[in-house]
Amino acid sequence: MFLSDVGCEVLASMLTAVIGWLSESRIMLFSLKKAVLASSWAAFLVAGKAHGHLGSKPNFIFIITDDQDLHLNSLNYQPAVQRHFAQQGTFFSKHYCTIAICCPSRVSLLTGRAAHNTNVTDVSAPYGGYTKFISEGWNEKYLPVWLQDEGYNTYYTGKLMNGHSTTTYNDPFAKGWTANDFFLDPNTYIYYNVTMQKDQDVPVTYPGEYSTDLAAERSLGFLDDAISKDAPFFIGVAPIGPHAETISGSFNPPVPAKRHKDLFPGLKVPRTENFNPDVSSGASWISQLAQQNQTVVDYNDEFYRARIQSLQAVDDLIESIISRLEKDPLVYENTYLIYTTDNGYHIGQHRLAPGKTCPIEEDYNVPFFIRGPGIGKGKVVSLPTSHTDIVPTLFTLAGIPLQAEFDGEPMPVTAEQLQDTGHRSEHVNLEFWGDSIPEGGYGGSSSKNNTYKSVRVIAQSYDLAYTVWCNNDHEIYDMKSDPGQMNNLHGSAGEVYGWDIEKLTARIDGLLLTLKACKGAVCTRPWAKLHPRGDVLSLSDAMKPAFDDFYVEQQLKVTFTACKEGYLAEFEGALEPVAYD
Repeated sequence: MFLSDVGCEVLASMLTAVIGWLSESRIMLFSLKKAVLASSWAAFLVAGKAHGHLGSKPNFIFIITDDQDLHLNSLNYQPAVQRHFAQQGTFFSKHYCTIAICCPSRVSLLTGRAAHNTNVTDVSAPYGGYTKFISEGWNEKYLPVWLQDEGYNTYYTGKLMNGHSTTTYNDPFAKGWTANDFFLDPNTYIYYNVTMQKDQDVPVTYPGEYSTDLAAERSLGFLDDAISKDAPFFIGVAPIGPHAETISGSFNPPVPAKRHKDLFPGLKVPRTENFNPDVSSGASWISQLAQQNQTVVDYNDEFYRARIQSLQAVDDLIESIISRLEKDPLVYENTYLIYTTDNGYHIGQHRLAPGKTCPIEEDYNVPFFIRGPGIGKGKVVSLPTSHTDIVPTLFTLAGIPLQAEFDGEPMPVTAEQLQDTGHRSEHVNLEFWGDSIPEGGYGGSSSKNNTYKSVRVIAQSYDLAYTVWCNNDHEIYDMKSDPGQMNNLHGSAGEVYGWDIEKLTARIDGLLLTLKACKGAVCTRPWAKLHPRGDVLSLSDAMKPAFDDFYVEQQLKVTFTACKEGYLAEFEGALEPVAYD
């Protein structure tokens, strides 16, 4: 269609008028556009600040299970962990608790201190439990208190620690929590009758409700509250799965949620080399255990299957938290999520009844995943790390100065940090005092001589485990060729990694002695105490022939004069090494 001459003239006149008006109004329009953009950006900044985003400190969601194994393949039956942590985050394959029992491990984790420095070494008085945590002064100086000092809102639901009970919860209240809903003893480990205590309210028991689902529900409520506040946040979520159901001191198989009770029919404990071996293994009381008969093996398989079933509700909990985060992208992008457990677990390894507490890889090497800003996806890191490193790691991510008293050091979790790991230590210090705690229907009585000191030394070219028991039995294992710890090399002739076993043992014993009562930097840089000149930074450096006489003849040895139930230094022999001069 073509316009007539008149039509063209009219259109031209109209366009001229519009152009003139736009010309006269351009400053006004520019100012309006600028104001709108400024207003939008300001709103975005406010929203980001309110959601812990854009220049503020990061948020943390910390999920900790109870007694979860790494070496019995429990993670293989958790698709949510695989999908949201293994694929979307980084897995630390050589991460260790430093004491393989619930309350002491959790206190070390929350304080960044080894158990010999917290002096919380048991699950109950006089050497452990919540009352010991209080009497040692840790209620004033642990992670949530420190985070609140830095402007964080802090939340927690689930199990805090053993001995936190209906009679101790308010004597005093656990400090540092903006809001909480704790599981309390004596019902902490009763899956369908848990007692919970919210903020400073009186405890409430929930018969017929599944405790992991209650923890999931509370965590979502806390997440809603945290997102609505103008502050970064930390949320601790601590279901009890897959811990044994414990009633009146009896450790029974865990109870799965009813929706999961028929899953995995026929599932059995992995038949690893060290599972119920024909020849006894280990040292001290472990080496005296009888081989389990078929009735016991069948029972342990059922126990194992119940553990895996109980973890399915934990997977549901993870899904619910991730789904809620995804609804708020600003929070999602600025939140670190961690998945770990307090200690590992064994069932049948070395002929042991279900339990933890022993100086074996199954009890100490535990799951640890982290995902969030700057964290590599689908990455596996094999550097040795421990629970005492977790608080320093959170401090570093949040830009909080480290405390000199920390016995751990920041983990290299981001891609940038992983580019510079040459300075990291190659060891993890492990320790335990008191009884072993066999679980299940065929556990027998507790052993009275389960006190020991142990160290793991892990490098690219060597991997060793060394233990000295309170009865002065010794164990040393080449973990590359013998990951099941079946062939104790202590006292044997020959070489491992090209080193004479006697001379190697002397070096590791000196390392363990240095760690025995270490504090602060000595715990992360023990070779500097042994060699003040600074010319020894690793086991490999210490193996130089020039140091043979020093370690074999001159250095003090790790010894005990008695097996005690708690950390009593007067019964632990030498506590300080001789320094090389």
